Amino acid sequence: MQGLVHVYTGDGKGKTTAAIGLGIRALGRGMKVLMIQFLKGRNTGEILVLESLKPGFEVYRNKETVKFTNQMNQAELEACREDIRNGFQYALAAAKSGDWNLIILDEMMAAISIGAISTAEALSFIEYKPEELEVVLTGRNAPAELIQRADYVSEIQAVKHPMSRGIKARKGIEY
Repeated sequence: MQGLVHVYTGDGKGKTTAAIGLGIRALGRGMKVLMIQFLKGRNTGEILVLESLKPGFEVYRNKETVKFTNQMNQAELEACREDIRNGFQYALAAAKSGDWNLIILDEMMAAISIGAISTAEALSFIEYKPEELEVVLTGRNAPAELIQRADYVSEIQAVKHPMSRGIKARKGIEY
């Protein structure tokens, strides 16, 4: 089977959830799934469940960040970028290993937007992946070059969100 490239982008809620759903579908058909999460280290409900799906569905995560990148000082931001680069190197090695049928690069667009990974590096990852490897990239503001290269592009648009009314993230729903 030829592996294709998916992009889940937009300002709406559910990009990571959609990627995990595809991963569970793949796992259910005997495929091995690796999800690499950039900029996410907080324990979330889905991570707790995914732990029980090992070794068929593995998750590599960055260190937990307590601030959004726009709230970080230069030293914190550079440490965050370094952590992301380490995760990306892990993704490159995993793709080359041939051990995985599906690799999810969660929050890849955020990693690009803060300059930890370039659009060219993301395109190179796609270009040189094994032919049979399926790849999913998630995050807001997907660069036009990634949208052009992808086989599937889904834009998840926020029409209404409780955050605009001051309702904070809720355990089990947003995290």
